[in-house]
Amino acid sequence: MIAFISLVSCADSNKRTEKPAHVENTEITQLPYFNTAIFTPEWEKGNHKIPAFSFTNQVGDEVTNKTFEGKIYVADFFFTICPGICPKLTKHMGLLQKEYQNDQNIKLISHSVMPWNDTVAALATYAEEHKVQLPQWNLVTGDKDAIYTIARNGYFADEDFVKTQDETNFIHTENFVLVDKEGYIRGVYNGTLALEVKRLIRHIKILKKEL
Repeated sequence: MIAFISLVSCADSNKRTEKPAHVENTEITQLPYFNTAIFTPEWEKGNHKIPAFSFTNQVGDEVTNKTFEGKIYVADFFFTICPGICPKLTKHMGLLQKEYQNDQNIKLISHSVMPWNDTVAALATYAEEHKVQLPQWNLVTGDKDAIYTIARNGYFADEDFVKTQDETNFIHTENFVLVDKEGYIRGVYNGTLALEVKRLIRHIKILKKEL
């Protein structure tokens, strides 16, 4: 019997932004750094960067930190048979792909949290169905432990894990994570909300000027 797993939000990620929504119209000239899983904004560089990784994308190529070296990128977590929030996440990643289709300095990466199902062939089919284009947008699969570790300890993407520290849990997240050219986390956004995606685009513009 197959258990259908739906990703649902365990926390309101709008609460984990550098500025409340009601002051978003205030001009921002710099984005904060996020160095811990509680996403407290810090205005000086910390010591947390996305750790080294190695995964496989939808055409069977290796994807590592080198792939994103010197690039601003947005990361999220999904799985191809997700009946819940993943279609919204993919749709909004697609909007980002369209927005930056002519900008080689902006990249996207979507990690499968069900790698035992999401083979290279499955990712290739999903990429074709959703018009995912390389080299800008990589869908990646790989070792489950490696993906879950980087999700939780690298991107701080699993809100349940922050609360429970239970490594056996399936990852729940709707977050888009903005990473700068040096590998620092500079923003987190609710990837299911169009308004949050627009805010992310504004922040990428700020980050490009800053760097």
